[in-house]
Amino acid sequence: MSFILILALAAGAMFLMTSRTRKQQREAQNFRATLAPGQEVMTGSGMFGTIVDVDEDADVITIESTPGNQSRWLRAAIAKLVEPPVEAEETETDETSETAAAYGSANADPSTSKGDVDDLVVPDDLSGLTDDGSEKDRGRRDDGTDTK
Repeated sequence: MSFILILALAAGAMFLMTSRTRKQQREAQNFRATLAPGQEVMTGSGMFGTIVDVDEDADVITIESTPGNQSRWLRAAIAKLVEPPVEAEETETDETSETAAAYGSANADPSTSKGDVDDLVVPDDLSGLTDDGSEKDRGRRDDGTDTK
């Protein structure tokens, strides 16, 4: 009796796994059937491009990766559509320039800068810095031994 129960559970698990795989294959097939010129796509090997031509008879898609550079691909090699980038670049640059002006960045407008960049002292290494950020002799001789 327990053998039949284990066998039924195994058959049910296999059915669930194969039905999910079949569903994914159907979705991929429907996606590839609706490809049209002008869409941005990525191939399975990672090449990005724009569909230029779709040959329905031979299942061949012509992709243009850079202007004037076209290549032919099997329809099955197209992995996914590429979403166009979101128009958030303008707001990022505005926020960046406001932040730079507020903190006195070298790229900021000189009239809004709080300090002169030439006043900064940047040591080559951290060995000469104290806790307050200033440089001073820490009691070492030129030969590197301590004076204490």
